[in-house]
Amino acid sequence: MGNKYILALDQGTTSCRTIVFDKLGQTVAKESKEFNQIYPHPGWVEHDPEEIWECQLFTVRQALKNNNIFPQDIISIGITNQRETLVVWNRHTGKPIYNAIVWQCRRTADFCEELKKKGMQEIIQKKTGLVVDAYFSATKLHWIINHVPGAQVMAAEGDLLAGTIDSWLIWKLTNGEGHVTDHSNASRTMLYNIDKLSWDEELLEIFGVPRSMLPEVKDSSGYFGSIDDKWLGKRIPITGVAGDQHAALFGQACFGEGMVKNTYGTGCFILMNTGGSKKISSGGLLTTIAWSIDNKTEYAFEGSVFSAGAAVQWLRDELGIIKSAEETEDLAMAVKDTSGVYAVPAFVGLGAPYWDPYARGAILGLTRGANRNHLVRAVLESIAYQTKDVLDLMEKESNIDIPEIRADGGASANNFLMQFQADILDIPVLRPENIETTARGAAFLAGLGAGVWTNKEEISQIWKEEQKFVPKMDNDLRQEKYRLWKKAIIRAREWIEA
Repeated sequence: MGNKYILALDQGTTSCRTIVFDKLGQTVAKESKEFNQIYPHPGWVEHDPEEIWECQLFTVRQALKNNNIFPQDIISIGITNQRETLVVWNRHTGKPIYNAIVWQCRRTADFCEELKKKGMQEIIQKKTGLVVDAYFSATKLHWIINHVPGAQVMAAEGDLLAGTIDSWLIWKLTNGEGHVTDHSNASRTMLYNIDKLSWDEELLEIFGVPRSMLPEVKDSSGYFGSIDDKWLGKRIPITGVAGDQHAALFGQACFGEGMVKNTYGTGCFILMNTGGSKKISSGGLLTTIAWSIDNKTEYAFEGSVFSAGAAVQWLRDELGIIKSAEETEDLAMAVKDTSGVYAVPAFVGLGAPYWDPYARGAILGLTRGANRNHLVRAVLESIAYQTKDVLDLMEKESNIDIPEIRADGGASANNFLMQFQADILDIPVLRPENIETTARGAAFLAGLGAGVWTNKEEISQIWKEEQKFVPKMDNDLRQEKYRLWKKAIIRAREWIEA
């Protein structure tokens, strides 16, 4: 490839990032920028789609400019994105008709309860692999169509387009040439039939969504269109797209059945590759499309923890007891334990395996001697406990013993958290040399689509372990700590009355 690169756009929940990779999968440039979080009401979360676009374009230009990389050096572009977050825009003007409703937003929780009471849970799970929850895109789209003035009429007349953030970025990058998405993102909308690989007419009717609003669905690795030359001065093909957690699974080279990764980001997302077979959970796991390549679809089990890194951000931004996420490692290690303090960061409810939108955050076990070190440690430990909740269920429902997990995401750099995670799981946690696995996965998919790599086996050789965290905790202590965590969960659940 010489001095030729792959550009990965990593559009996350709190920031836009651009990372440039070479053929060895090494990072040669990166840029990031945070954007505003909008909270119109308690439990509601929104983003400005135009701000996201401007933020993402800024990071692309800065990454190239600051590292003397020219547009002609870029072979292809991969896109990975926060999933389930929904944008609706006018197909003629290209302008959003409302803010993006974020995956964390709980405004449609009551509507989800109505669907469950109508007996819709079974049919939705059978077709989509998902549980009925405000987390997914369909109820957000239903809300916009029914609450934004004029939206119903415009939708019915074919004037509106709807998509997850990948679709929005591709629309902007191609100057409106393509309204597309990939199978992994489509599988998160609660409108997509993951057996038939098509938008489901019955589900569209349930949510009142015209088919004309939705994007064309493509393989995760392949041609999605080319960016307009007005953005970088050159048309560059987009050849890889995947939702952030699917991209991370790919970036971690979890290509074998039973391989598991956990991304420690704003939320915590645990995915297990289940191969070409679709497994349906009875205990709260999601079934999702991992990716599709060369018309071959692979599936995954997923457990979603809504608040992980978000809880650390809360310590920084709302409580002001830390100045940066990085200092939490030293603060947590400054005390030998939490002094009995447990934090349940259920700010927007609880995800798998509880799926309780009415849970709320709680701090329990406080005594007069509890200080900020104990609270910081309790918040970090809560991330590991929530991960164990999911992995225990994943082992049970897959009938596969999990020998190790591969960790990535910003919080995986925290050595205290990684060691505690290994201790509480009683299995090794592997951290790769390059923890930018979400963007890396997008780059791998784009590289496959552009012919930079020929197959997944070639990519597997690129993945390298940086550190292995081995369990050291006494088993009795492990069990006691987890028992108290489950007790804390009970206290936090159903705080808001349904």
